[in-house]
Amino acid sequence: MEWDHLFEDLEGQLAAEWDAERAALDAESERLRIAKLTMRDRLLIMAAGSARLSLELSNGERWDCRMRVIGADWIGVCAHSDPRLRVVPLSAVAAIAVDHGTLLGSLEQTVAPAADGNTLRERMTLGFVLRDLARRRTTVTLARHGADPQHGTIDRAGADHLDLALHEAGEPRRARSVRGFQLIPFDTVCWVRLDSGGSAAA
Repeated sequence: MEWDHLFEDLEGQLAAEWDAERAALDAESERLRIAKLTMRDRLLIMAAGSARLSLELSNGERWDCRMRVIGADWIGVCAHSDPRLRVVPLSAVAAIAVDHGTLLGSLEQTVAPAADGNTLRERMTLGFVLRDLARRRTTVTLARHGADPQHGTIDRAGADHLDLALHEAGEPRRARSVRGFQLIPFDTVCWVRLDSGGSAAA
């Protein structure tokens, strides 16, 4: 009987050690998984749930908004007081405040499978989006670091910059309405708000 108790104790100790080792390995595996997550990975999960968030930008602006879409290097949000889409480069995001449940949920390992259209959208770069806005002649408001937002139409977008034709808000781009042009590096852009649909230049 004493031998039985001895072996039962040993078995119990061994099982406890195995459980502790498994827990330690699981914890270490989880730490390694989280260490590989990028901010974009977490935002992708938030975007899938149209998360409400408070967005702080590198130019000091703060918005309460809802995330609508995420691209390769940008997010699309709508402020609660303004339904127009704002395209924000990830490089311009200074901080994001969300509720604790959303924050923990963004650590999930996988995102629900997306439709092909969403998958393509997630691969679109900021440059691709800006070139499409130029093609559509969409009037925009563009904010840069250290400057007031400006209204205009993107005439063209290169690999790392865009040409903005400046004109009054609410006006289509017409030669007589344009009051100047700016060449703007992508790196200086904080956000681009889509103000209207396209119209042909005159």
